[in-house]
Amino acid sequence: MLAALAAGCGSDDQRGGAAPVTPTATAVPTATATPSVVVGDALSGGAGTVFDSTTSAFGQPSRNLPLAQRTAFFVGNALFNRDWVTAPSSTVGSDGLGPLFNARSCSSCHFRDGRGRPPVPPEEDSVGILFRLSIPGVGDDGGPLPDPTYGGQLNQAGILGVPGEGRVAISYEEVPGRYADGEPYSLRRPRYDLVDLAYGPPDPALLLSPRTAPFLIGLGLLEAVDESTLLAAADPDDRDGDGISGRANLAWDVRRGQLALGRFGWKANVPTLEQQNAGAFVGDIGITSPLFPEQNCTAVQTACLAAPNGGDPEIDQDKLDAVTFYSRHLAVPARREVADPAVQRGEALFAEIGCAACHTPTLTTGADAAPALAGQRIHPYTDLLLHDLGDGLADGRPDFLADGREWRTPPLWGLGLIATVNRHTLLLHDGRARDAAEAILWHDGEAVAAREGFRTLPSDDRAALLRFLDSL
Repeated sequence: MLAALAAGCGSDDQRGGAAPVTPTATAVPTATATPSVVVGDALSGGAGTVFDSTTSAFGQPSRNLPLAQRTAFFVGNALFNRDWVTAPSSTVGSDGLGPLFNARSCSSCHFRDGRGRPPVPPEEDSVGILFRLSIPGVGDDGGPLPDPTYGGQLNQAGILGVPGEGRVAISYEEVPGRYADGEPYSLRRPRYDLVDLAYGPPDPALLLSPRTAPFLIGLGLLEAVDESTLLAAADPDDRDGDGISGRANLAWDVRRGQLALGRFGWKANVPTLEQQNAGAFVGDIGITSPLFPEQNCTAVQTACLAAPNGGDPEIDQDKLDAVTFYSRHLAVPARREVADPAVQRGEALFAEIGCAACHTPTLTTGADAAPALAGQRIHPYTDLLLHDLGDGLADGRPDFLADGREWRTPPLWGLGLIATVNRHTLLLHDGRARDAAEAILWHDGEAVAAREGFRTLPSDDRAALLRFLDSL
């Protein structure tokens, strides 16, 4: 149910157009050997869990990361926070920004390693949300076809002499509704319009998909879960008849040169953390790497193609490895108030009305991961699979095997700390939901039964379930 609740700059998917977008959400399947309730366990990230509920809660190294490896963590942290500048510059090793870009640093989108949001107010720069673009069809790698003029992601900024591509104006329509007990609520439906386009009109069939920057905690643990564990939970044909049919996405693994299980991004369209980080470097900041050595210019963007660069590539494998090590070992904060009766009641209701069918409470990491990540019993509340969340959240934009109504179940750990770390509570893939209740109420498709289970609960039970989510 809360599938699309939590999911950053970079990285996941992008590119839009004049065509109206139908946003999509994530739904979730039932996992095998999955406890439906994990009452009382505060160690969401296993032995690496940290006890920090401050504004720094998402930026800590795993508690079990050996001291000898912490220098590597902080080297990666420094690169993550580095502001890149236009080449050539005197700051060797920090130039190469652009020619087209959305942000000057990783932390611009993932502020405090946390979650981004759409502009508030609307005229604010779009830093915490990006827009994937594509046209109908499938590329040679099995992924989306980029727009011939604007490529696969809208870049709103450019270096001197290279025009930014344009921007997206976001507006909202209020959609009223009522809980079964008569209490009114209102959801806001977004509308996206491409404006100030610098390179002419995009393809008339352009598909656009908004993606907010997710928080980064626990990514290494999710990468460490064995593929067989995740595939065992998939039920693409709904053979068990529970109405939930989680599907695995297969995305192009650039390092291996073949399709592989997708784990990261709002549509599970990226298989590894290294590729996620390298994709964000080039897509969001315009920094090339050994994995993605080409600048993100299209054939018609002549000024972009002729612009100076910061090297070939602009970051070497050591720097990419450092940022990947950092993101792999960002700890998950411990749950709070696990012994509170209302929280425990909410946790039971979460399972009872079907949320846990997709938001799998517990997974165990494999034995082959890095020592701090291997063999950990974790509580991410995700199955990392694709689920149909219905028309209301659909973006209509396929991404490898994910169709336009499917989204990956985002992890819910850390959900209750977003307000503290990032000073907002905007949720779902596009930040349309103003709180967790609205995020639940947007669920449809495979998650309609769970949504209705929540909508028809007495107000005290709804409050208990939201207390549980706030404890994560």
